[in-house]
Amino acid sequence: MSKYEPLWEYLKFQKKDNYTLSYSEIKNILGFDIDHSFLSYKKELKEYGYEVSKISMKEKIVIFKKI
Repeated sequence: MSKYEPLWEYLKFQKKDNYTLSYSEIKNILGFDIDHSFLSYKKELKEYGYEVSKISMKEKIVIFKKI
């Protein structure tokens, strides 16, 4: 099980085509801040019907896109 599994499960049940989460919202879901390893783990997300569309370090958001 991936450490990002709770986030993937959360997104799996969303109905939107694009879903934006702030870093703090992601921390609330996971219980920890995302770190550089997120870039490696994000490929797992395709199994849940989403992909990472954009990561904005300036705005502190991640945009997920339904595939």
